[in-house]
Amino acid sequence: MTGENRTRVSEFILMSFSSLPTEIQSLLFMTFLIIYLVTLMGNSLIILVTLADTMLHSPMYFFLRNLSFVEIGFNLVVVPKMLGTLVAQDTTISFLGCATQMYFFFFFGVAECFLLATMAYDRYVAICNPLHYPVIMNQMTCAKLAAVSWFPGFPVATVQTTWLFSFPFCGNNKVNHFFCDSPPVLRLVCANTALFEIYAIIGTILVVMTPCTLILCSYTRIAAAILKIPSAKGKRKAFSTCSSHLLVVSLFYVSLSLTYFRPKSNNSPESKKLLSLSYTIATPMLNPIIYSLRNKEVKNALSRTFRKAIGLRNSNLQT
Repeated sequence: MTGENRTRVSEFILMSFSSLPTEIQSLLFMTFLIIYLVTLMGNSLIILVTLADTMLHSPMYFFLRNLSFVEIGFNLVVVPKMLGTLVAQDTTISFLGCATQMYFFFFFGVAECFLLATMAYDRYVAICNPLHYPVIMNQMTCAKLAAVSWFPGFPVATVQTTWLFSFPFCGNNKVNHFFCDSPPVLRLVCANTALFEIYAIIGTILVVMTPCTLILCSYTRIAAAILKIPSAKGKRKAFSTCSSHLLVVSLFYVSLSLTYFRPKSNNSPESKKLLSLSYTIATPMLNPIIYSLRNKEVKNALSRTFRKAIGLRNSNLQT
């Protein structure tokens, strides 16, 4: 290799959507900005309402609050820099900035996988063991389950990010993506990465499939329990308690699987960018909407919270 190609890379260039015309990039900026703001407001509202309304102080909404924290973190890691590349053409990101973005992307992504599995277990206990639910899902158990859900993100993110950024990067520093994801950054490494790729594939399968298997087991048991309920009304009521979560799980895992488990022959950089938008942009926005529209308790809590806020505002104005 030449001396120029051996120069260590100190920054990366995010290609993002630079191949598109300027008018399209401006339209994407406005679209993504609106989605970003809706995501932050929606998830923040879920957090505030589940904290403020005592009717929602239950395990289900405790885990939903954790999920909203994850979605906010996920968005803060990816979207602001992407908006910068679209509106200001600020496509450069430092070596440390790229590693930091990748670290927290993995951290929040792994945490979401395990949180969704924990929420499925919560629904399993609520439907299959309703009489013992308050005892099984007590405050201490919920705190432990939340900690177990958040913890795997630390070792996974630390090992994968540290290992990847310990490789030499020479010459080309253009990341063909809108954020520092592992596959496009790995293509810039000028060293043998076979062992890392094996680890990354095995790690991804374990991180994705372990929670997915737990979710499938939980919902298999839930489906069996619902089918045993004699009345149609009882079946509908039991299913309604987990329908929102099931829809969120489906959106997240379908988009994730299409992104990371497609054959390489069908996995062009442009198609991967589009698929990545589904779980980095769309899913975090849809989650609070799904839980708000499909959950009567959340809708009632939002109504009570708004009435209290309006009543407090009127009383302040009168005084």
